[in-house]
Amino acid sequence: MKKTTLLLTLLSTLVFAKVNVVVSYPYLGKIMQEVGGDQVKVKVLASAKFDPHFVIPKPSLIPAIARADMLVANGAGLEIGWLPPLLKSANNPKVRIGSEGFVDASRVIRLMDVPKSVSRSMGDIHPEGNPHFVTDPHNVLPIAKFVTKKLMTLDTAHKNDYAQNLKAFTQKWQTFLKGFDGKMKSCKGKKVVQYHELYNYILKRYGIDSIDTIEPLPGISPSSKHTLKLINKMNKNHISTILQDPYHEKKTAKFIAAKTGAKVVVLPHDVGAVSGTKSLEAFYNTIAERLCH
Repeated sequence: MKKTTLLLTLLSTLVFAKVNVVVSYPYLGKIMQEVGGDQVKVKVLASAKFDPHFVIPKPSLIPAIARADMLVANGAGLEIGWLPPLLKSANNPKVRIGSEGFVDASRVIRLMDVPKSVSRSMGDIHPEGNPHFVTDPHNVLPIAKFVTKKLMTLDTAHKNDYAQNLKAFTQKWQTFLKGFDGKMKSCKGKKVVQYHELYNYILKRYGIDSIDTIEPLPGISPSSKHTLKLINKMNKNHISTILQDPYHEKKTAKFIAAKTGAKVVVLPHDVGAVSGTKSLEAFYNTIAERLCH
């Protein structure tokens, strides 16, 4: 009797065991929850409240990676400063870079701004291209399909569940995109200045022209010379919108706005980066509302 009970307990544990998935950023966590459903347990490593380039690799994050069956990264060099040391310390062969359980979302994205050459004089550029593709909602489905395929390989017992989850999410997201594209039509032809090139993907998608950045080079703090040059450029081109992310300093943008009459618009860069953006839909709708009004 005891053997039978133990066997049933073990079988039950195997049947209902969740796939441990670790993701680098919040938006990836939302996508994983949509396609993984009840079969996955998702842990997000980085907070949307901070600069995604410079996440602190806290030791408290190591146990989750050590237990993970799958790790999903944004890729394109965005995690290069913080994820590798965590992977090394976790020493989990299942999710090492290059393993079946390691998923690089950037592999299914056509990356923008790929430099022809790389040198320190160009600032902190990403050799593979601009990694901030999350700002374009049309990039969500390719990533969802990619991670679903990986889930189906790692957890064949729930292959049909993942396929059904993806189908439902695809239908929901296609409906969302249709409405979102309609909202963004009023933005076409608008000219803006960004602090950092965080929003290039969505700007290009909807025909919005990014004239310049407050940073003179990627990752380099604005100088007085560059700031004055930018003010003149904005006045000359009648640019009335400055796109500010939540985590960079805001003093420079406010100073430029005072000299040009431009409006500083704070846009989220990820799910949960600003109030009211806890879901994928809310994240993108907030961008549309703030950018196009």
